[in-house]
Amino acid sequence: MIVYEGKLKGKEYQYRRLDEAIRTGLFIRNACLRYWEDGQAKTRNDFSKYCTILGKSKEFPWAGKLNSQARQAMSERTWASIARFWENCKKKTPGKKGYPKYKKNRLNHGSVEYKTSGWKLSENRDSITFTDGFKAGTFKLYGTRDLNYYQKSQIKRVRVVRRADGYYAQFCIDHNRTEERKPTGNTIGLDVGLNHFYTDSNGETVDNPRFLRKSEKQLKRLQKRVSRKKKKGQPQSNNYKKAKQKLAKEHLKVSRQRKDFAVKTALCVVRS
Repeated sequence: MIVYEGKLKGKEYQYRRLDEAIRTGLFIRNACLRYWEDGQAKTRNDFSKYCTILGKSKEFPWAGKLNSQARQAMSERTWASIARFWENCKKKTPGKKGYPKYKKNRLNHGSVEYKTSGWKLSENRDSITFTDGFKAGTFKLYGTRDLNYYQKSQIKRVRVVRRADGYYAQFCIDHNRTEERKPTGNTIGLDVGLNHFYTDSNGETVDNPRFLRKSEKQLKRLQKRVSRKKKKGQPQSNNYKKAKQKLAKEHLKVSRQRKDFAVKTALCVVRS
């Protein structure tokens, strides 16, 4: 599959409803994990049955608002982490085996995943409507990729991701992308290191940009602002939330700088 991503533009109340959907997805995941820890789930199918029970539960009425396939997707994530833990135990992997942990609802992180229902794309692919019980409504899509190249039946999953600078929709598209390339007959070896981003077999090097080191001063300043704000008690102060948001955006900026540099550098190596 290939993944296309677009930013969601909507109104404030729509973002709050997306927050509710993400929070409900975390609840489903944590509930499934507890169900397994209590010894009541032995297979992935047990999680699927338990998701149906949660959706019809009167004790947790908000769970039924989340699309049924989205609940299944969250249970599949939980089972994947459990299966990975079991596999590490069987292989006797040294160190921590990756025991599944409960997830917290964090301000600038989180996601919920829909499959083939619970969402609807517009005809020209420039907006998406979420149709589950939370009724988040229609969002404008802004991105660098064009979804018109693919049929709607090829979109197998839609993942809503919450980041420090907003909400994004990731489209998982079932498509085999192939490119015809003529071999040049040249072979080159690359060694990735700390002093240099990489060194090739010809002795040429690419310097490490060290984006984190360059941003340390700004990160330190923002971290001080967060620590000085009032954070104890409920609800948290608005100044604390604003300071934390600015700090998260700066970390996101550094992360994107790293990814952008790595991808563009790799493309230069492939083309050369």
